[in-house]
This record gives sequence, structure tokens and C-alpha cells, in this order.
Amino acid sequence: MNEGRNETAQAQAYERIAEAIQYVNANFRRQPSLDDMAAAAGLSRYHFQRLFSEWVGVSPKKFVQYLSLEYAKNLLREREDSLLDVAYATGLSGPGRLHDLFVGIESMTPGEFRNGGEALRINYGFADSPFGQLIVASTPKGVCHLAFSEREDRALECLQECFPRASYLEAADDLQRDALRVFREDWGALDTIRLHLRGSAFQIKVWECLLRIPEGRLATYADVARSIRHPAASRAVGTAVGKNPVAFLIPCHRVIQAGGRIGGYRWGSTRKSAMVAWEAAAVCGR
Repeated sequence: MNEGRNETAQAQAYERIAEAIQYVNANFRRQPSLDDMAAAAGLSRYHFQRLFSEWVGVSPKKFVQYLSLEYAKNLLREREDSLLDVAYATGLSGPGRLHDLFVGIESMTPGEFRNGGEALRINYGFADSPFGQLIVASTPKGVCHLAFSEREDRALECLQECFPRASYLEAADDLQRDALRVFREDWGALDTIRLHLRGSAFQIKVWECLLRIPEGRLATYADVARSIRHPAASRAVGTAVGKNPVAFLIPCHRVIQAGGRIGGYRWGSTRKSAMVAWEAAAVCGR
């Protein structure tokens, strides 16, 4: 019960913080003050400072730095030219990283892909997260869908559009619970997350590459294209990134434009900005 209340409070906090993030995204060049951000969120200075610090773990001022264009550019400049390959070859960094926990992606068979999931049994449920309400779904092989949505009916419709012939049951399972723990950074109790995804061979290759982008770091579409040995395929990579069916778990929010701008995101650029800054703050605080 307490866990449910905490997740609801997180979602409500995100709604307030999202309003401030939208304001910061439009005004970060003039480094908005605490009063400016609090007013954008519709909160008092004191309440905003406390809520913001509880939500992200750093002060609003520091958070603005993480959202700034210069911060993103610095991350890109600091990277190795072969960041993704280096990260993959070295096993990434230490415990407590989402990508260390994945054993890989199991793609759906051509038959499952072609017939719209006719033989699939899919459990699904709704949950709150630091970045708003979401729907999470799983087959017996792994998580197949995770998406942010403010409306449960529309979220279910989108899931059913992906697998029109599957059978559905609103039920929580261990696969879903393991996946949702990442929002609480509950790494000690986390079993290996398994994914069961529908996609072309190229899409699967791109999604596997995204898992190699370390938490708190950023890559460009060109970086990903080079890493999968298709250096001229930046546009195709962008399309594959946009088709990612599993929000946050496959970190497509870590891919930004070459100039350092955050760029678009399937579930909203404000949410993407929040994720990038949230992860940067988490890594800096370790």
C-alpha cells in the first residue's frame, strides 16, 4: 500500500516538475532563477525547492545545468569516438547499471511478427513512475511493451494495435515487477530483465546498441550508426530509435542530435529532458 502511495506521489511530483522543465527548456540560456521555476510549476519557492530536490536528488539550479545545451555538448565532446564499442568491450561500468543487467533481447519469430501475435499470451498492467503513468506488458518470454500514457484506455488500444491477434489479461507478473524496479533504482533486488520484442533485424540491432550507452551519458544518431557498422544510416537509425517499444528500459532517451539539442522523443521531449537530467544527477550523486 505504501509503495502504491509513493509511486502516485512520484507521478504527481513529475507533473509539477514537467511544467518547470518545459519552462527551463525554453529559457535555460538566461539561467532562470528559483522563483522563476517555482512560478512555472505553480508552487511556492519553498515547496518547489523541497519537492524538486526530493524528486531528482539535486537542487533546481544544478538540474538546470544538466538540461542546458552546453552540458549536452560537453558530454558529446568528452566521449570516445568509439564510446559504444568501448563500453560494450569493457562490460560497461560497475554494478548498479541497467545495461549490465540485460542478457540481451529475444526477438519474436518471423511467424509471431507476421501474424500479429496470434499465439502470444500477453499480461499487462498500469503503474506510476517518476516520469508519469505507464503501461507495461509481457509475454512468457519477457517484457514486450512499456509506454507512457496519461489515459489507460488509449494505452491499451496502442498495445493492442501492436499485437492485434494476441490474447490479453490484465495481470501483474514477475517480469513486469522486475522491469518497474528500475525506476526506484532497486538494483539489489533486481533479477535479470528479459525483453521479447517485435522488430526487424535492423531495429533489433539498433535497440541492442542503445543498451550499451552508459547511464548518464549521451550519444548521437551518427554514433549509433557507426557502432552498428552502418555509418551512412543515421536517418534509418533515427527511425528505429523512434520505434522503440520499451520506454526507458531501452534508453532511446540517451540519443540526441549532433549539435547537443535533446531532440524529439516518442513520449514527449519534456519527458526526455527529465530522464536525461535525472540520470545525470543520479550518476553525479554516486
